[in-house]
Formats: sequence, C-alpha cells, structure tokens
Amino acid sequence: MNAIFFIAACTLPISASAQNSLKKDASPEVWPTRPVRLLVGFPGGSTPDMAARTLAEPLARALGQPVIIENRVGASGTIAADLVAKATDDHTLAVVINGSLTSARQLYPRLPYDPVRDFVPISLLTTAPLMLVAPAGLPGGAEFFRAARQAGGQWNYGSVGTGSVGHLGLELIKSRLPGMTPVHVPYAGNPQVITALLGGQIQMALMPPGIALPHLRAGRLQAIGLTGGRSLLAPEVPPLADVGVPDVNLEVWTALVGPARLSQAAQARLAANVPRIIRDADTRQKLFAQGWQAAGTSPEGLRSRLKDETAALGAIIQARGIKIE
Repeated sequence: MNAIFFIAACTLPISASAQNSLKKDASPEVWPTRPVRLLVGFPGGSTPDMAARTLAEPLARALGQPVIIENRVGASGTIAADLVAKATDDHTLAVVINGSLTSARQLYPRLPYDPVRDFVPISLLTTAPLMLVAPAGLPGGAEFFRAARQAGGQWNYGSVGTGSVGHLGLELIKSRLPGMTPVHVPYAGNPQVITALLGGQIQMALMPPGIALPHLRAGRLQAIGLTGGRSLLAPEVPPLADVGVPDVNLEVWTALVGPARLSQAAQARLAANVPRIIRDADTRQKLFAQGWQAAGTSPEGLRSRLKDETAALGAIIQARGIKIE
C-alpha cells in the first residue's frame, strides 16, 4: 500500500508555486533574446572603438546573438553614456572611457545622468598608460619642456574633450611645471588629435600608445614620456619622471557598463563571459597589438576602480579650477 500511495502521490498535480520553482531552477531566464547594442561615444578607429570591436565578435559567439556597435560621438563620450543610462530594452550596453563615469559629474553641472546611480558595472576591459607625444620637429626629452615654457600660451595641446583623462593629465603636468601654459583644444576623438598634431595646430597631446605608435614608427611624431612607470606597450619610451615631470600616475581605460535597470539575467551572463573573453590569449594578443593591456575584471573590480579614480580626478579638477560652461 505504501508503494502504491507513493506512486499515486507522484502522479498528482504539482501546485502552481512548486511548478514555478521547478521551472525557474531547471530553465533560468534566457538572455539575450535579440541583438545587443554596444554604444561607443567616440569615432570609428578611436581606442574605445577598437576595444569594443575586439570584444564584439567573441561576445556575439558566447551570447548566440549579434553584437552591433553604434558610434554615438560627442561631449567626451557622455552622449553615448546618457543613451545607455536611459535605455529600457535590456539589450543596450556601452564601452566607456574614464571620464564618462568619473570626472563628468564634477565637470558638467547639468550632466543628464548619475554616474553611480544610473549604471551597473560589468567589467574593466583594458588599461594603458598615457603617452605624451609631439611633432617630430620639436625638441625632445627634457628640452621639450623648456621649449614649452618659452612658448607659453602660443603653444596648444589637444585632447578628446574637456574632462577627459588626456585633458586632466596635461593639466596635472602643467601644475608640476610652473611657467608651462599651453592652451587646451578639445577634439571629438584621438584621430582628430593626431591630425591636429601632424598639421601643427597643436604641439602636444596625451594619448594611448596604440594611437600614437604607428606615427612614431613612421617618424611623424615623437614620444616625450609615459605617465606612470615603464610599460611593455612602449618599452622604449621613458616615464615622464625621467624627463623632469614627477608624479603623473594616470591611465586611460575602457569598461563595459549597462543601465541600472539591466536585468539580473543579463548581468549574470555578461559577468560570466566578458572577463573570460578579455583574458583569452587570442583577445589579449589583439588588444596588445592595439596598445591595450587586457584587464577583464569582475563587476566589483570595476566598481572599486570607479570609486578610486573619481576621487583622484576630482582632486585635479578642483586644484586646476576646471569647469565646463
């Protein structure tokens, strides 16, 4: 009888709550259900764009859906960041650089998004030191800074926008070298900064090595020094400290983020796949060839980086009185 009761009991209808529980455990929510949009706030060929395109193909394979890159250029990447912050389709992400989520809140009094509240961090993708570059015809090494002091405000420097790490880094250099006063000229992206350097409109810029190295090898630009210490990305280039500019420890980086309302299913799948893709040997090699060191952190690792760098860049902004009108 007990055996018969057991079999009969097993054939009785399962309650709705139990069915839902079993279904949830056996078949977790599927994501993505359609193509994923990956917004980049800088032009094609820029360093964030290259990192995004390197991620897109293996990520599409892992997710089983196309990953479509959209370049939404303007306002130092904050236009793309704002579009992601307001996205409601659960399939829109962004590859961002430092400024969009660190210095932007302190620079833009009317920033349309909150860098902390409106985003969910997914992974720090890539990092690189900044390389101070100048046209090949100018003096090099420590002599470059003596020439810059003599030129005063007649020299200009370029960046990818007010509040970008390239802008704040050069303001930090100026603070270390009294009498050096080049004027800041913002551009839409590093390709435009390179064009201005080659055309003589600006005399210097801080940028990732991957953008500058082809022009260094062709003899059109020269490297003055790197922020931080020596780097495998450009082992022949000395740290700025070796040419007379101490304590300029900044990096440029890219990160993958989504809107704060991004589903838990999306967050979990991205957190499981993106770091693995970035740390894959083939991806690392491709990123290194572009001038990036692969990172591939957890969401917590990116969150910690954002907190620390917001404080560091905020100190430069306050010390130099930088504002965006």
